[in-house]
Amino acid sequence: MKLRAFRLPILFSCALWACSQPHEAAPASEVVVQASSGALPADPDDAQWARAGEFSTPLILQDMVEPRLLAPSTLAVRVRALSDGARIAFRLEWQDAPRDDVQLPAQFTDACAVQLPSKTAPDVPAPQMGEPGRPVEITYWRASWQAVVDGRPDTIQALHPNAVPSTYPYDAASLEPGSEDQLEMQRRYAPARSLGNHMAGPRQKPVEDLVAEGPGTLAPGSGIDGNASGKRTADGWVVVISRRLPAGFTPGQRTQVAFAVWEGAHEEVGARKMRSGWTPMLLEVKP
Repeated sequence: MKLRAFRLPILFSCALWACSQPHEAAPASEVVVQASSGALPADPDDAQWARAGEFSTPLILQDMVEPRLLAPSTLAVRVRALSDGARIAFRLEWQDAPRDDVQLPAQFTDACAVQLPSKTAPDVPAPQMGEPGRPVEITYWRASWQAVVDGRPDTIQALHPNAVPSTYPYDAASLEPGSEDQLEMQRRYAPARSLGNHMAGPRQKPVEDLVAEGPGTLAPGSGIDGNASGKRTADGWVVVISRRLPAGFTPGQRTQVAFAVWEGAHEEVGARKMRSGWTPMLLEVKP
């Protein structure tokens, strides 16, 4: 009886102590797309991002199809999302110590991507880039493209400051800069650009819009209207990727979204990447 008399006050005091302790907020279970207070922010440092809830998405190896990634690198990406009713913007932030923003033979660039189902429906396609007849839409950002858009010249000297080219005919002093002869010589020695291959640059924006119906089926996407702006942080990257709202995605609805990150120093390129599975996403109703 005495033991019971002592135990009750102890239990009561323990309960009071537990109630007095601060409780940590439960981690978010989905990406919540909040309504923007004005134009969608393109700058990762815009003050609007502070009012958008953050969701930490774990990343996993892409080890299902060749070429596989067998050693993990980037373990998570932090995501915030805003919408103005016509477009949706994602702010992605992750750690990546080496800065890799030059694309050269055997040298790869940091990158990230956002993937959404082409059609908003309760049943989504496979997260591994969709499946036949059930496509996904992907907006893909590269650090090397961002560097060019930010003003780095697309020249040998910019990539290799100590190089001294002396055999490019279109740089010959005898050709007047901007003359038809000089432009024709430049087209001749830059065949990809002269044939209209936009991948050869120079880049007007640092993203590529793509569609896919499974691994190995990537193709240029139309109507997605993607854009992006990325910045280097002290320990990685922060990138804002924006695009039009997916077809049928209206306020109050849920869909799924997936993310991918490539670490250039880890020789990640193409299918060699860290990726997420489908992550639930809610488009909030504007108050």
